[in-house]
Amino acid sequence: MFPDELLDQAARLIRACEARDMMLATVESCTGGLIAGCLTSVAGSSSVMERGFVTYTNEAKQQMVGAPAGLFESVGAVSEEVARAMADGAMKVAPVHLALSVTGVAGPGASESKPAGLVYIGCALAGAQTEVREHHFEGDRQAVRLASVAAALDMALQRLG
Repeated sequence: MFPDELLDQAARLIRACEARDMMLATVESCTGGLIAGCLTSVAGSSSVMERGFVTYTNEAKQQMVGAPAGLFESVGAVSEEVARAMADGAMKVAPVHLALSVTGVAGPGASESKPAGLVYIGCALAGAQTEVREHHFEGDRQAVRLASVAAALDMALQRLG
């Protein structure tokens, strides 16, 4: 289902979390659960994968992980601020040490200010400041979504060192 490169990344992240006795959660919008799906495709992922939230609507982001309603009005769902709120929210509502969030425009449906391929990925790590990265991926909807999964896994691996 997932390319071997992504499964290898997922396996590395699982091993890194196991070595640190860390649990993780995902909060996904444009990827619709693909990060969690990729991680759970790896045998033994239950040792670190605590839960995944698919927060496709603004209401889901608010209800499930506590993203402030005012953010959607001021900066929009596809923003650094919302990605940060999603990752931070997961840390508050789930018993985890690491949370990955993703919000973006996979396409179509882009606007002038938020083109297809614009994706924000957040990574919250216990005891550290939450980091958010802006990406501009090329390709069709599937390519953007898979690139987002790869970037999220890579970001988590980098944060864990």
